[in-house]
Amino acid sequence: MIEARDLQKSFGSTQVLKGVNLRIEKGESVVIIGSSGGGKSVLLKLIIGLICPDAGDVIVDGQSLCGLSERQLIQVRRKFGMLFQGAALFDSMTVAENISFVLRREAVLSEKEIAEKVGDALDMVQLTGTELKKPAELSGGMRKRVGLARAIVYQPEIILYDEPTTGLDPIVSDSIDHLMLKVCEKLKVTSIVVTHDMRSARRVAGRILMLHQGEIYASGTPSEIFSATDPVIHRFVNGISDPQEHVF
Repeated sequence: MIEARDLQKSFGSTQVLKGVNLRIEKGESVVIIGSSGGGKSVLLKLIIGLICPDAGDVIVDGQSLCGLSERQLIQVRRKFGMLFQGAALFDSMTVAENISFVLRREAVLSEKEIAEKVGDALDMVQLTGTELKKPAELSGGMRKRVGLARAIVYQPEIILYDEPTTGLDPIVSDSIDHLMLKVCEKLKVTSIVVTHDMRSARRVAGRILMLHQGEIYASGTPSEIFSATDPVIHRFVNGISDPQEHVF
């Protein structure tokens, strides 16, 4: 479904990605882990075509993103839904207006059809009856659920999650994890999750990729990654700092 070939990306004199190669199959649930500032969010932006690589290529469902016009990229992005780190809801809009934003912009469906799709999406994330609430009236976990409803309302083939459990307590994080698994199973979507939450990674991943020093350093099942004896992997998944490094 998604392939990255020797992806390289720099910002100024800082090379963030040095040659990322990966392949994600249709229907897979893949978690990407790695240190802060290591390029995980940059990789997501490259996969969805929001930024262009300095070198290399991204292929989505058999189509190379390099060289596509903005109009063509918009068509490719329709395959994606995205849950942003802070949910990224419009504060002035109701829950229903946030979820239906893309549907209304495209002006294809009737008001009745839009309302039905919004209702179905809210039912999927267990927030039926919140259509008229504003984001300020919702808890952090509820805002994440609304963000997920907006991501799935037009039935994408791929969902990208950028730190979906950040800022949530362990119980709410667990509920978000279960929702992600439910969405993957019921909608048969391909899921890519970027997270620092190792408990979440263990729960939702079919496969874990570790991004380290600009490259894919490791790939394996959760049990393989969490039982790895490689010192770089072991220290990261267990939250152990390298005594030779000073992190402030």
